[in-house]
Amino acid sequence: MESKISTRRVARTASLVVWTSVIFVVGLVPSHSSRAADDEDLAKQLSNPVAALISVPFQFNWDDNYGQDQNGHKFYLNFQPVVPITLNPEWNLISRTILPIVDQHGVVAGTSQSGNGDVVQSFFFSPAKPTANGLIWGVGPVLLLPTGSDDLLSARKWGAGPTGVVLKQEGPWTYGALANHIWSYAGEHDRAYVNTTFLQPFLSYTTQNAWTFTINTESTYDWRAQQWSVPINGMIAKLLKLGDQPLQIGGGVRYWADHPDNGPRGWGFRFVVTLLFPK
Repeated sequence: MESKISTRRVARTASLVVWTSVIFVVGLVPSHSSRAADDEDLAKQLSNPVAALISVPFQFNWDDNYGQDQNGHKFYLNFQPVVPITLNPEWNLISRTILPIVDQHGVVAGTSQSGNGDVVQSFFFSPAKPTANGLIWGVGPVLLLPTGSDDLLSARKWGAGPTGVVLKQEGPWTYGALANHIWSYAGEHDRAYVNTTFLQPFLSYTTQNAWTFTINTESTYDWRAQQWSVPINGMIAKLLKLGDQPLQIGGGVRYWADHPDNGPRGWGFRFVVTLLFPK
């Protein structure tokens, strides 16, 4: 019971630190109307998963209530560089990498693990310009690489499948969805095969002074276990400039509307710092 109370106290304290940091940094950085349009455009590009913009997000996450006794918790940092490659005047190739760095306790009963997890690598072939009706889209392969440093942080399987994204940007609004499906095709024979679908519908609103409000889900269906994981995320972010370096800083909460048998449950939180390198 004391461990449970302590975990919740840590989560609340960390959440307070996150939002205090956001407000403090925003207060330090002045707003100049002469660059407002550029900042708004950059912020909108960040809402587009296949924008021709190099970005390096550091996404900090906290989730709680893992396990049958709900005493487990997990902190993880997703390092998610996005690198666009111009193939020709009509087409871009967008590389999106997700490398998780994890510290978890009680997620697997009676154990703790720290280290890196498996890499998910996506490539999107995307037209350089939206279609005549304003649609932005991209398709390509997604790869699962068994890079986990611990048996309990890795599927120990190689996987692959298709991925795609479609969205539209109208005025301040961006809405669309990203999806992929991964099947395992090689790896350790004594580990369960991977057969998962990932769905991420999203809706965001960007103001003229480069605040972005986003709601999405990052839902996964495990076809082998026949279980959903459905976190609903609400985020607020602000585009800033520290010297000549543009970055976006933001945070938010999520609620687990559905979860596997061993959790997580209830509420979690997220804090993101994204470095931008416009062309």
